[in-house]
Amino acid sequence: MQLTSKLTPKQSIASALAMASCSLLSQQASAQEPVPANDDWKVDAAIMYYGEQDRVQAVEAIGNVQKAFGEDSLLDMKIVVDSLTGASASGAVAQSISQTFTRPSGKGEYTVAPGETPLDDTFQDTRVQLSANWQEILNPDWTVNLGVYGSKEYDYLSLGLNAGVERSFNKNNTTLALSGAYTNDTVDPVGGRPVALSEMVFRGDYDGDDAFQAAFDATRLDGDDTKQTADVMLGVTQILNRNWLMQANYGFSSVSGYMTDPYKILSVVDGNGESHGYRYENRPDSRTKHSVFLLAKGALDSGVIDFSYRYNTDDWDIQAHTLETHYRYYFTPSLYGQLHLRYYQQQAAEFYQPFLRTEAVLPEYASADYRIGDMSAYTVGLKFGHRLSGGHELSYRIEYYQQNPENNGTDIPGELNNQDLFPSVKAIVAQISYSF
Repeated sequence: MQLTSKLTPKQSIASALAMASCSLLSQQASAQEPVPANDDWKVDAAIMYYGEQDRVQAVEAIGNVQKAFGEDSLLDMKIVVDSLTGASASGAVAQSISQTFTRPSGKGEYTVAPGETPLDDTFQDTRVQLSANWQEILNPDWTVNLGVYGSKEYDYLSLGLNAGVERSFNKNNTTLALSGAYTNDTVDPVGGRPVALSEMVFRGDYDGDDAFQAAFDATRLDGDDTKQTADVMLGVTQILNRNWLMQANYGFSSVSGYMTDPYKILSVVDGNGESHGYRYENRPDSRTKHSVFLLAKGALDSGVIDFSYRYNTDDWDIQAHTLETHYRYYFTPSLYGQLHLRYYQQQAAEFYQPFLRTEAVLPEYASADYRIGDMSAYTVGLKFGHRLSGGHELSYRIEYYQQNPENNGTDIPGELNNQDLFPSVKAIVAQISYSF
């Protein structure tokens, strides 16, 4: 079982949502796909569109190839190229008057209309991800794998290694798996890394460009920064009978380094709910995460069904529950349809605040990023696949995703009660895949 966990700040806006159905289930499912015969190549290609209403748009191309060497060795290689454009929520709150913000680069400004959620329209990037994994069957009981990973976008570089070992027992009805991964990420944001909780400066407050640039530079740190992630996962898969299997996994993750989103800000509001400026967010430089995943998967008379539950918790006080199911029905031996349902519920990080108050002492850590706030989300999707001659397969997937941020119990002052501070995020995912 290969363990991977890669989400850059920009990916987490779109890719994490567009791939909401991906979990340990996808790893288990891929492991059970037919291995290509010796000297044959198995190729999977897909193109996916992800679009949020009035926000982020993403187009992603995915290619995966497998090559068997003898009966014991398998090479798996993958390339992902995605392009993201659109606007993302900056973290500032809506106001009854228009608001003007300095762009992250310090070059230029953008204005948000009264009553609208402030969206940073500078969000755009292209990401290229490459990965390779080698699997070796040592004997009927032991299997090992080793992999490498790399991802590059304009302001983010991620490099990683992963390895795993599996041990089969009980006539191959029980499998224990232990896997680990290490990733080193380099962050070099446009305009530089903001000084924690420093104030946004505006060109109009200074007499000349030089004076403004000096003030802007004072809110920035020199150079890039790094983040290191170590993941460990222990899992067991048990075949219950000829139709059903169960899987249970425990995951541990330790992250250290730069985890602040350099493009997010917080509004500073008074007792009337009126904004008096903006500050750049700051997050802790360490995080420990635990996860538990349970899966039941069964073969029915004319299809396959699975149910899964995942629980996540960390020392940021984020707790999350995920319920998910897939039901695949075979209309004919070569034509199937699949229903996908997913529900997600999350408790906010301890330092999440939708805004700061002018009269309050500045906290050490604060973020208004709704992605680490209280929320619920659901996905409803359909997939249709057609098996062609020669073992080829063509499939289509369409899904609707809605994320519903919620107030974490913060008192809302004055005119902010007239604003939609926690707007829903709605998105469509469409994908076409071809395997041969």
